[in-house]
Amino acid sequence: MPSNDRTLSDASTLTGWFKSSYSGGTNDDCVEIASGHTTVPVRDSKNASGPALLFSPGGWASFIGAVKGGRLA
Repeated sequence: MPSNDRTLSDASTLTGWFKSSYSGGTNDDCVEIASGHTTVPVRDSKNASGPALLFSPGGWASFIGAVKGGRLA
């Protein structure tokens, strides 16, 4: 998958990846985000060198707000 302004084809090229504390120690079905970048990269924790979605900080904040507010089904 080629990179563009919303995806990165190889997420392992970025640093600062971490899982949410809500994911637990043994749960492999998680997403990770990377801190310290101008966008908010999000990847599948099971595929570290796979693609990442790139969110604007505002877009990521809106998504987290919708999840916490129960607005996503």
